Amino acid sequence: MLLPALAHAQDTAVDAADAVSDSGDTALILVAAAGVLVMTLAGLGLFYGGRMAQRNLLSLLVQIGGIVAAVSLAWIAVGYTLAFGAVGSGWIGGGNAWMLIALGDVRDGTTIPESGFALFEMTIAAFAAALMAGAWAQRARFGWVIGFTALWSVVVYAPVAHWLWGGGWLSAKLGALDFAGGLVVQTTAGVSALVAALLMGKRSEPDETAPRAPGLMLLGAGVLWAGWFALAGGSALVAGDGAASAIIAAHAAAASAALSWLACERIAVGKPTATGFATGAVAGLVTASPAAGYISPGAAMVLGVIAAAVCYPAARLIGRRLHLGDTPNVFAISGIGGITGSLLLAVFLSPALGGTGYAPGMGMAGQLVAQAVAVGAVALFAAVGSAVLALAVSLFVPMRVSEDAEREGLDRASHGESAWERA
Repeated sequence: MLLPALAHAQDTAVDAADAVSDSGDTALILVAAAGVLVMTLAGLGLFYGGRMAQRNLLSLLVQIGGIVAAVSLAWIAVGYTLAFGAVGSGWIGGGNAWMLIALGDVRDGTTIPESGFALFEMTIAAFAAALMAGAWAQRARFGWVIGFTALWSVVVYAPVAHWLWGGGWLSAKLGALDFAGGLVVQTTAGVSALVAALLMGKRSEPDETAPRAPGLMLLGAGVLWAGWFALAGGSALVAGDGAASAIIAAHAAAASAALSWLACERIAVGKPTATGFATGAVAGLVTASPAAGYISPGAAMVLGVIAAAVCYPAARLIGRRLHLGDTPNVFAISGIGGITGSLLLAVFLSPALGGTGYAPGMGMAGQLVAQAVAVGAVALFAAVGSAVLALAVSLFVPMRVSEDAEREGLDRASHGESAWERA
């Protein structure tokens, strides 16, 4: 298995001058980038869209596509260099790679071209931003969505990525770990989605308690499940045992979480549902993300059970009690799941439980403290940064559509066919 210091490591002892790209590792990262893009554009769209009224499905898909496009351009321009540029103070990357200029032949500490590394990380940044779409779907203005997510990827996501994956203070000084995005992706997106939902306010119509198209939701969950293999395996950055072990762990967590979620439903509502299976599987994938490359398959199975036990009541509380308009439960799944997995990583990292072991001088207690500090820092930074950005963009583009447009549905009100398209 991969040692903790190697996953997403940018400071391993590899001489850049002597490094040569490996064709197998390069192929892994390119295929993984494609897989993450598919799970974003197709998986998220179907998974979220199945929970919503049909009159808003098109608008959701357009929003996700627009987010991917906007974040990709922002990443190329400044996002990558802020996240993975030259290490300075440990808070933000240097400006040496803006517009992806002067990329090295091989990314330091890896055996893959830096262009391939930048591509893979770009798709993860787009996935993180698109995760938030479910929290404001059916009532957000398209212009506000694009402006907010593009800025969010630069102001919120890129610094957090640097802190944990780019040699920043959380990883280099505290020893915090995040293999495939439990903190960088899931916690930032989940907390930011909650903030956006609170600022946007409740929907003008009651939230649906049952999915409108459970078949689409199941199909989306399947695409996400398969796509998560690309996210987990690609995060190893090496086509070997580390990638395979991470994929097995993610799969085991998804399987155990899906069945555990069905068991929770059987106890709570009397029968297992298609929605429960899909949601449980995604919750398991999310919770396994920070630990996938560090833990044993058995620990991943336990982590999946815990994911269902924690995320299921959180989803019921937010969906049935708070009525935030977060129909797909973005915060309950991504936020709560990512935080849970990030904390439990400290436990399952233990060699006694089949984990890869702690860094020199670090034990379970120390790792737990490091993970807790990282969770608090990332959540607070994401919450404050997202609130400021959301309100700032709303000064130029209102956050919400009108009530009439919301009742009519955003498919027609915001993205209806033009006259020449109908002709």
